[in-house]
Amino acid sequence: MAAKEKSEGSKEFEFHARDFDRVRDLIYKRAGISLADSKQEMVYSRLARRLRATGINSFSDYLNTLEREHESDEWEAFTNALTTNLTSFFREEHHFPILAEHAKNKKESLQIWCSASSTGEEPYSIAMTLCEAFGSLRPPAQIIATDIDTNVLNTASRGVYNIDRIEKLSADRAKKFFLKGKGAQEGLVRVRQELRDMITFKQLNLLENSWALKGPFDAIFCRNVMIYFDKPTQGAILKRFVPLMKPDGLLFAGHSENFLYVSDDFKLRGKTVYELASLHSAHGKGVANHAHKGGL
Repeated sequence: MAAKEKSEGSKEFEFHARDFDRVRDLIYKRAGISLADSKQEMVYSRLARRLRATGINSFSDYLNTLEREHESDEWEAFTNALTTNLTSFFREEHHFPILAEHAKNKKESLQIWCSASSTGEEPYSIAMTLCEAFGSLRPPAQIIATDIDTNVLNTASRGVYNIDRIEKLSADRAKKFFLKGKGAQEGLVRVRQELRDMITFKQLNLLENSWALKGPFDAIFCRNVMIYFDKPTQGAILKRFVPLMKPDGLLFAGHSENFLYVSDDFKLRGKTVYELASLHSAHGKGVANHAHKGGL
């Protein structure tokens, strides 16, 4: 259903169908996010806060300001407001034993990119997994954690959470990787410094023409972010992942994401984990060459 032509009297600001369409167009061009028709109420409630904060009295004027001032800081606030950040420690838990096994087979320092780090639970889960895999709080690994939303990156870099965020972790993990707050900090926990030292947090828009990243990466986590992009955008991003990955690198996707019909560059390894298709091609050539030499 399209946005109503005019908001009902209960709404603080008028919100027309053309306003919603303009928002969808702007956030798609800025961040690649495709907003469904059903998101109109979400868009209103989140951007109404920006109108109040900026003192602008109408959506039309607010959007005009964005379009007129391309370098305005308000673009960052606009993007942050429309970014959904749902995450938890060890979300989609089946991925982490696969990462641990992959890490154990490496003979050199690991490089991992978490491309939608949100408030930090995912990169810290990666860090904990690597600590456990190597039996050390300082494993040979570095993690780059990026997100388009600067607000959540600030939370992630601090590494401080309400204690209920770790209630589903085992007692051993909670004790090993978190410090409990006391006094004024009671009810909060902080990720250990060793884990925070493993991770570099930085702002990155997957739609930017260039990424300030250096591979190659042993693994890329791109989970539950592609669902906000249309298929052409997904395919373009996946193609840009390829030169940033080691030949045997792994790509971890979200449970509701399927890249098989989007890109020929990746093959499904299993459980929403992908490998480079070129790895399979190389294996195939090796088998063929061996068979030829053996006279089969």
